[in-house]
Amino acid sequence: MAKHNHYLDDGLGDSVIKILNGIDQDVERGEDALMLGLCIVMLSSTFAPVAPPFVLLPLVALTFAFSAGYARINYHNMERKLLRSIARLDWHEQVLLSPIVAVFRDYPMESLTVSFNPLKNLKRTWKSALGGIFINPFWMPIFYVMGMQIVEEKNLCFLNRAIICIEQKTS
Repeated sequence: MAKHNHYLDDGLGDSVIKILNGIDQDVERGEDALMLGLCIVMLSSTFAPVAPPFVLLPLVALTFAFSAGYARINYHNMERKLLRSIARLDWHEQVLLSPIVAVFRDYPMESLTVSFNPLKNLKRTWKSALGGIFINPFWMPIFYVMGMQIVEEKNLCFLNRAIICIEQKTS
């Protein structure tokens, strides 16, 4: 299956609606990935009787890291495809999509290498260390990647609101 560089295809129809539908599907994909990670973590307590904490806790952190990482890659792909699609539109169609562009502009996401670096995210590192002090030091990596997961969820929520706003304007 070929990857698309933009949300527009060669078919007839309203370009704004095509872009909205494409972004909406990508937002749902990101939300599904985050929810899958959260569900797997919630189910990890069923393995507690057979798996020791030094095995289970790193797996929980890896699950959060994979789901947040996939959602981050999906977010960057949405931004890239949106910018390529908007370049093909008329000015009045670009104005209609300006709330979504504003979300990407106001809430930029750094790359995964920056996001996973604890020295470049001192606030998240401090919060995870504080949580590790209060609960258990083995939980510090879990809290760190859980913070990434929360940021991803927040940005997808902002995108959802912008999509709903545009859909209400166009209907």
